[in-house]
Amino acid sequence: MLLLFAFIAGNLLSQEKSYENKYLDSLDVISTTYLESYNYKESIERSMELLDAANKRNNNYYAFRAHTLLGYSYNDLNDTIQALKHYDYVLEYAKKLDDVSYLMKSYNNLGNIYSENKKTAQRGIDYYHKIIDLAQEKDMPEELIVPTLNIAWTYLDNEDYDNAWVYLRKGLELFTNLDNTLHLSQLNFLAGRYYMGKGELDKSKEYFEKSAALVDQDSLVLFGGAVYYEFSKLYFNEGQFEKAYVALEISKEYNDKIFQKERLQQIQFASAKFDVGEYQQDLEIARKEQLIKDGLIEKSRERMYGMIIASIILIVIIILVYRINLSRRTLILELSKKNEELIAAKEEAERLTMLKTKFFSTISHELRTPLYGVIGLTSILMDDKSLYKHEDDLKSLKFSADYLLALINDVLQMNKMESNLLDLEPMPFNLNELMKSIVKSFEFTRLQNKNTIHLELCKDANANLIGDKVRLSQVLMNLVGNAMKFTERGDIWIKTKLIESLDKSSKIYFEIKDSGTGISKHNQELIFEEFSQLQSSNYNYQGTGLGLPIVKKLLVLFNSEINLESKEGEGSKFSFTIEFENGEFSKEDFIQNIHNHELSLDSIISSGEKRILVVDDNRINQVVTKRILEQQQFVVDICDNGIDAIERVKNDQFELVLMDVNMPGISGLEATKRIREFNKHIPIIALTAMEIDEIREEIFESGLNDIIVKPYDTARFYQVIFKNLPSSILN
Repeated sequence: MLLLFAFIAGNLLSQEKSYENKYLDSLDVISTTYLESYNYKESIERSMELLDAANKRNNNYYAFRAHTLLGYSYNDLNDTIQALKHYDYVLEYAKKLDDVSYLMKSYNNLGNIYSENKKTAQRGIDYYHKIIDLAQEKDMPEELIVPTLNIAWTYLDNEDYDNAWVYLRKGLELFTNLDNTLHLSQLNFLAGRYYMGKGELDKSKEYFEKSAALVDQDSLVLFGGAVYYEFSKLYFNEGQFEKAYVALEISKEYNDKIFQKERLQQIQFASAKFDVGEYQQDLEIARKEQLIKDGLIEKSRERMYGMIIASIILIVIIILVYRINLSRRTLILELSKKNEELIAAKEEAERLTMLKTKFFSTISHELRTPLYGVIGLTSILMDDKSLYKHEDDLKSLKFSADYLLALINDVLQMNKMESNLLDLEPMPFNLNELMKSIVKSFEFTRLQNKNTIHLELCKDANANLIGDKVRLSQVLMNLVGNAMKFTERGDIWIKTKLIESLDKSSKIYFEIKDSGTGISKHNQELIFEEFSQLQSSNYNYQGTGLGLPIVKKLLVLFNSEINLESKEGEGSKFSFTIEFENGEFSKEDFIQNIHNHELSLDSIISSGEKRILVVDDNRINQVVTKRILEQQQFVVDICDNGIDAIERVKNDQFELVLMDVNMPGISGLEATKRIREFNKHIPIIALTAMEIDEIREEIFESGLNDIIVKPYDTARFYQVIFKNLPSSILN
């Protein structure tokens, strides 16, 4: 009987221990769920709680899991220092667990994070080789394919095609013995990238087709987006733009599945798995309890003494079971509370996201509307020769307004990039004219800091290119502004250079160099973090610390990256390379030439009175717009609401209408819809201070022909007006 009691007691202690593991596992599940829903704060807090509990219980496995989750969180947050620290702990615990699969995963994590950076790519490759060595030592051929493909991938990212082919060939050899659709799709994908990099587009297309077929066959959602994105680039390089667009749409569909359906399924699967494990544990406890009761009944028939002992044992068991059940209920309540917290946190995050978006939209409109008046009136006053003695004051006023506008745009730009709402919008532009315009915009700051700007334009490249002129301007304006900020009584060199010319594209090198204070080695990584600033002695040009982070993220959209060379006290050099499509001389160039040579728009418009109707509820904006148009000999009529605008267009003759979007009564969009019911031909251009990405579709659906964002550049304003004027009034 004593042996029986010892067996039962030991069994119950094992059950209690399993409940402790269940608590650790629940923390693991919650932390993982937060991570998959991008709630990094809660994921990190729960992972730290899991780590503390695991350390108290000397549980190496859950310590391993906690450090892994922390590494993933910090890696997603681009905090590579913290991520590497936790990945080092992951490797340490993997060695303690003495499990080769954990060790391989640890090496793979370290390899992935080091291979993302060109400077540490070789170190990442070394970790992948450690996996290969272990797999060969343990005779695990199925584990060779992942590190082999990762090494090939790293070499391809660094455009080292010869070394990439060595490992791609090894991958092909490995697949003679292995059968894995995902890995085979990845291998064909990498081979397609290799041949595209080597310029062998037919072979590249063959491998991409194989990879895409495997993706579609087995619904490889997580990988499908990357495959069709590269496929679209191939079609684009071949000039098959419709196929390129279709492939890009398929890539977007796969990416949408990754961020919606796939993550939800993963969370549901983790929850279901936990519930099944709990149910099985309950069944095992009930079965063992029944065995104990049966044994006690049988023994009670043999001896009374046995009955007494059995009764005592039963009482002890009941007490232990009660305690275990009490502990179980506590854990279930705690888990339920955590789940409720998770749901509440998710709802709160969604609410805050909506509020944030609404706030930025509102603040954009409310700040840009008065700035339109300030910048517009200042520009008009600067053209008034009678105010020549106030020219410096007016320049200072305009510079301050432009700086405030740039600050607003920086904050809005960062918000859009964080929300993944930013895409490139290719359009024709003249590179040399763009560079001259940027230099001219810094004339006030240059004189203020007593600097000299040296502009070296690219003469070999096609000056007319196709690309996102607006985003490129933002990159260059931020870099030149940064050089101005840290340079006084010095030199700034701005350079463009053709480094590769093809029939359909040109690869342009950009360089902004200054003789300013320079940047220490320690601070060269810091300056690309949001809201980080270095100490500057030039207090006339302080910023938010958003400029360089915006530059870095915008260049990612161009498939480029920023390079920095600097030494403290000896200046800095920022450079990057972008590939553009070659363009032709376009109507936009003609308009730009008009502005550059200071030709009057009236000189290319046929004689006669040309009337434009300006619809705007803001009186200052009415004055600014009217004066700018009258400088080009237009006759301007004003009305301040949509109802009057409809009647004026119906009863009078106008060549063009400038329509404010937000007005009391009916909006500019509604007014345009009503005008289109009786006049489908008159050009109507939207005037708005809102973020146009939010309302672009509504604007064009309402019947508007074009958009001008307030406050606007005068030259750009004239370009849009000219482009939309009826051809009948042009010579």
